[in-house]
Amino acid sequence: WEAAEEEVDGVRLSGNIKNKESIQEPRFDYYNHKTPDIDLSECEFPHVIEIYDFPQEFRTEDLLRVFCSYQKKGFDIKWVDDTHALGVFSSPITARDALSIKHTMVKIRPLSQATRAAKAKARAYAEFLQPAKERPETSAALARRLVISALGVRSKQSKTEREAELKKLQEARERKRLEAKQREDIWEGRGQSVI
Repeated sequence: WEAAEEEVDGVRLSGNIKNKESIQEPRFDYYNHKTPDIDLSECEFPHVIEIYDFPQEFRTEDLLRVFCSYQKKGFDIKWVDDTHALGVFSSPITARDALSIKHTMVKIRPLSQATRAAKAKARAYAEFLQPAKERPETSAALARRLVISALGVRSKQSKTEREAELKKLQEARERKRLEAKQREDIWEGRGQSVI
């Protein structure tokens, strides 16, 4: 055993040379720890965008006002924190179109470029981030008929109003049948090619 002297911060230390060789490097560097980034590809949530850098006082109504032109097509807001939210659209095309909006108090970007918190929220609530759909057109005709028949009273609706309502219901059925046929034709390859 050879003794050796070493000076550290002005203090003379003496010890064994073999001890000096047995110093191990730490296994984990906790000082430089970085949490792994959540990687979302552009194809994972293409119908979702991040809305950010808006004032903390903003409410859902304020954000809905910014995207009011997308309300009819289907649009929803999911909050991340006070200055970040997720915008859920009905389709990737609509979301891509919304990315071109310029607003003075709101910034937007694709979810693939979003903050870590926004990506984590998207991953955690994936089932609630399905494409937003507009509410289907409804009619009170069936409810009115059921209530009138249950109460046993006569309808105060005129014949022309009943006929107009019946015609509207028939048009809705025809439109639904036509949409179903178009979907089937597309799947079967009989539809027109879309470029």
